[in-house]
Amino acid sequence: MSFNNLDALYRQVIMDHYKKPRNKGILEDGNLVIDMNNPTCGDRIRLTMKEEDGKIVDVKFEGEGCSISMASASMMTQLVKGKDVKTAMELSKTFSQIVQGKEYTTDLDLGDIEALQGVSKFPARIKCATLAWKGLEKGIHDKHSM
Repeated sequence: MSFNNLDALYRQVIMDHYKKPRNKGILEDGNLVIDMNNPTCGDRIRLTMKEEDGKIVDVKFEGEGCSISMASASMMTQLVKGKDVKTAMELSKTFSQIVQGKEYTTDLDLGDIEALQGVSKFPARIKCATLAWKGLEKGIHDKHSM
């Protein structure tokens, strides 16, 4: 597949998640609520998660922002739901490497998140793409450092 075709496919994946977000809403029985804000561009996200016995049982998001931040939140919730906390943190680290244009290796299924690798060409958008992921890390860190 040529680079132009791959780029177009990635744009389609991003727009699909933006227009039809997965796991959008509030998780009523969640035990973690994380509010994140990107003051640079105004993106804001609220994650509600239910974590039990080191596993992310469910996760949802709501918020407002650009297509990149909303698509990334959709992809993140889809990818980490049902995963153990350690795997979710590994995925977050890998995602950070992807959007920064760094080399990465993993045996984990990355789902649709590789579609955001083009963000590395636009440094101002990296914060948009990582907003939900930083929220995930903050929620896990806060819960496990109590």
